[in-house]
Amino acid sequence: MKTGQINVQTENIFPIIKKFLYSDHEIFLRELVSNAVDASQKLKFFASNGEFKGEVGDLKVEVILNKEEKTLTIRDRGIGMTSDEIDKYINQIAFSGAEEFVQKYKGKEGAEQIIGHFGLGFYSAFMVAEKVQIRTLSREKGAQAVQWESNGSPEYTITDIEKTDRGTDIVLFINEESKEFLEKGRIQGILDKYCKFLPIPVEFGTKTEYVDDPAGEKDENGKVKRVSVDVPNQVNNVEPAWTKAPIDLTNEDYNSFYRELYPTTFESPLFHIHLNVDYPFNLTGILYFPRIKENIEVQRNKINLYSNQVFITDSVEEIVPEFLTLLHGVIDSPDIPLNVSRSYLQSDGNVKKISAHITKKVADKLAEMFKKDRADFESKWGDLQLFVQYGTLSDDKFADKAKSFALVKNTEGAFYSIEEFKEKVATLQTDKNEKVVMLYTNNVEEQFGFVQKAKGRGYEVLELDGPLAPHWIAKMEQSYENISFARVDADTLDKLIQKDEEIPSKLSKEDEEKLKPLFEGAINKDKFTVQFESMSSDDAPIIITQPEFIRRMMEQQKMGGGGFMGAFPDMHNLMVNGNHPKIEAILKEKSKKSKEQKVKQLTDIALLSQGLLKGEELNKFIERSIELV
Repeated sequence: MKTGQINVQTENIFPIIKKFLYSDHEIFLRELVSNAVDASQKLKFFASNGEFKGEVGDLKVEVILNKEEKTLTIRDRGIGMTSDEIDKYINQIAFSGAEEFVQKYKGKEGAEQIIGHFGLGFYSAFMVAEKVQIRTLSREKGAQAVQWESNGSPEYTITDIEKTDRGTDIVLFINEESKEFLEKGRIQGILDKYCKFLPIPVEFGTKTEYVDDPAGEKDENGKVKRVSVDVPNQVNNVEPAWTKAPIDLTNEDYNSFYRELYPTTFESPLFHIHLNVDYPFNLTGILYFPRIKENIEVQRNKINLYSNQVFITDSVEEIVPEFLTLLHGVIDSPDIPLNVSRSYLQSDGNVKKISAHITKKVADKLAEMFKKDRADFESKWGDLQLFVQYGTLSDDKFADKAKSFALVKNTEGAFYSIEEFKEKVATLQTDKNEKVVMLYTNNVEEQFGFVQKAKGRGYEVLELDGPLAPHWIAKMEQSYENISFARVDADTLDKLIQKDEEIPSKLSKEDEEKLKPLFEGAINKDKFTVQFESMSSDDAPIIITQPEFIRRMMEQQKMGGGGFMGAFPDMHNLMVNGNHPKIEAILKEKSKKSKEQKVKQLTDIALLSQGLLKGEELNKFIERSIELV
């Protein structure tokens, strides 16, 4: 028997480990199971290069719960340890065996499969255990099995024991504060979360399966009976789709893996991107495009980060650009630097390179889809639009690439790139300042009259809706020369697309001054500004508009990020068509009361058309209309 002190710099290290090593105590199981997988992977590696000539046998990791004894055991049939190796790897804190192994065998096939970066992983056991035993038998021929034991103080004991199976048992005697880890459901949940795709089978207890009766007994219908049998409960898929070559996978394989990742999601993804990079960094994974529609927030935290198939986190903002967090899937990279607890990512050069690479791969995939089958791409645009707009607003490199595949749709349902649409409407919709005006509506039904007037002039109108549209429009105006966007109800068509020629007004300045008090008396002057405009006689007698700038700023403020102090006033323009026969008739009307009544009726009709007539005023309008009939 040997006793000694663990080689640490301070005797206060264990209380720190027990309380603060990991923010979430459940991670102890991830660390211990991952170490057991490492030990198994190392044995496979040594067997493949001839350093181990014994029988490898059935490599698996078992998690064994004994609630009566208050123990949790993690068992492997890997390389095991000698007494000297325990001294080296266990008694010297933060000396990572996996890290040393990777350095020693760097460049040799299979060495990269060792998880590594686990310096303090074993000591996480003391966060939940009052005592820990390591019972181990080395792979070396004639080795003596040994047991290491510590109660969480720097003292330990090593004794010789009887053990016939190669490998290591880590036995945790769970403390009173951590009794939750003696519950089967709790352990199963942790294994499902962190160990779902480890490369060595991980078994926890048994599960019931139904098979054909081995004796061949049949039921009353003559079919072989199904009987229940208990089989080992393997918690992981050792060969998840992202570890395979894309050429070996079908679309059904990718969709099946998506369902494995998100068993409660019933919709299939739109498409996927398979990541597979080995230089200048290692990166594998599969990213899926879900059907996003207008749902920005609900989709977050659906990308899982793994390191050699060990789950690390689903908070991937530092490695994945913000707009890509709308995607689902898996990223796996051993080259992502992690802190001591592997719970947080560090921002360094590798992370930035990986982030840029993922952005490029996504943009290239979208461009390829657009080029390969435009009709199919257009059919998916309803789901892609929000994602592309978000990417365009938040990432300049993506925005630049997106010019080739970002689409707009007109009210007839035809799709165009910005350049295509600009070229199509340039002849009719270029104003006197040489800017091509992109007319748009964010609600065809509500702005139906304005849309029809524009189309009657031969103009094309785009449908631009969704929560990001106001910001995206501003970005497009910055990105493209000589274009501007104007909502069809923002002004009269002659003002929205100003030409050199102007329509003369039938009203003199004196006429306007006579009429103005009548219109101001019909509306709330705090919210409406009365203007007289020279419009076509076939335009409405009164048009209610909201200035494009003010409306756009209000929309951006609602979405956040407007960058303006204070709230914009909810102001509208009441534009009187000086060339309309009804306005001319009111001017000639002799009765002041009749003038006021007609002005009020026309004004209310204009307000009603914009959904701005409500409550008492709407009721009065209805009663007045009935009287007039």
